[in-house]
Amino acid sequence: MVCGWIIRRSVNEIMDAQSEKVLAQLIRNTRVASLGTMRDGAPQVSMVAYIYAEDFSAFYIFVSRLAQHTVDMQKDYHINLMICETDDGRADPQTLARVSIRGAADMIQAGEPGFSLLKDQYLARFPEAEQLFALSDFSFWRISPRGGRYVAGFAKAFNITADALQKVSAR
Repeated sequence: MVCGWIIRRSVNEIMDAQSEKVLAQLIRNTRVASLGTMRDGAPQVSMVAYIYAEDFSAFYIFVSRLAQHTVDMQKDYHINLMICETDDGRADPQTLARVSIRGAADMIQAGEPGFSLLKDQYLARFPEAEQLFALSDFSFWRISPRGGRYVAGFAKAFNITADALQKVSAR
């Protein structure tokens, strides 16, 4: 509720071109996300570095099996990935662009098809991570989007689908 008015967006509302462009830039230019998992029946959130498929059909994290969020994903593959614009000190931080992506996580073992390409892409974005690939407890996890919510700014919110993400990737 804002100034006595309830702001609602239709589930079927079409995202405008500028909002699509901001979403694509947000995903491409942000390197860390909040990963939400379930732990003992309660939400748990951690920070993860991520890479993405060019068409936004998948997001990838490289994490240790010793981490709580990895143990959580092994028990329950339902996750949420939140990518948020960096706080720039503006007066109203609620106007920062952000996307919350509901998805399913599955592990990718070393040696599986595509692993080497993911490793190259990950190291291009995070060169300091080279040492992690020598550790046997680290693996990639693919996050396949199922839907979510994108907030482009004040009173500009959109429900999104996996198809909508793929469309936005062309921006």
